[in-house]
Amino acid sequence: MTEIICLANSLKLQERCIAGINSETGCWVRPICSQYPNDGRVPSSIRLINNEEPLLLDVIDIPLEETGNNFGFESENLAIAPGKWKKIKSVSPEDLLDYCTQTDYILHNSSKYVTVAYLQSLPLEQRHTLQLVYASKLLIKEQSGSMLTATVWRGSIITQKGQQLTDATITDPAFIERLEGGYRPSNPCLVTVSLSMPYRPPNWKKQDDPCWKLIAGVRELSDIDLILVEMKRINWTIDQGRNYLQKHYQKCSRYLLTEDEIQEFLRYLKSQ
Repeated sequence: MTEIICLANSLKLQERCIAGINSETGCWVRPICSQYPNDGRVPSSIRLINNEEPLLLDVIDIPLEETGNNFGFESENLAIAPGKWKKIKSVSPEDLLDYCTQTDYILHNSSKYVTVAYLQSLPLEQRHTLQLVYASKLLIKEQSGSMLTATVWRGSIITQKGQQLTDATITDPAFIERLEGGYRPSNPCLVTVSLSMPYRPPNWKKQDDPCWKLIAGVRELSDIDLILVEMKRINWTIDQGRNYLQKHYQKCSRYLLTEDEIQEFLRYLKSQ
């Protein structure tokens, strides 16, 4: 059994793609199912836990083999072994901040896609097809879809260091449901970016097959979460934060602050 923090439960050809980080190794894991040998998507008969979908930030225990089909370009795949999936617990967004990768680009380059040929040119351990991104801004666009999908939701990511990913298709069904209800994120988000299986659009004229960057999981950070983000930015320890709260608000935890106190503390941290 392998424990992963679920960071993607995304739409994939009427089924789902599940992915997460092994908290013991810090490595990404994408469980793949032999029932779908061409893409490894995971059917509901396997992935549901007590008849419920795994949620983002759930820690789930999955029976996995030590290897899996990499489809010629992916590095994170492990084959699903027989046995039931189990939910162990859930973690908070702040537990994931250290897994946000600081790289020059979001998945290899500044484009909306990465070619199979480029990935195959890399050593296997560098063929990354998943990345957790701290998005300072996540801008949402709604577009008319096709006969199969009435609406296509796209997101544009801007990071603290200025990296951008523009108009990536959103495949997180829980997030899509919220968008359809009128929700729009206003705070920074933790975003799982994943590469699709190779797909050549009808007007594609280049030789190499592209794998498109998808927004496969989104978790907006609350103002409470942002307090810890700002503390980490200025290298404050938990004890320093607690001492400040005790001195100025006579409270020992940010969870005890009123909304006005949260905003005041955030403004102070951002000014440092």
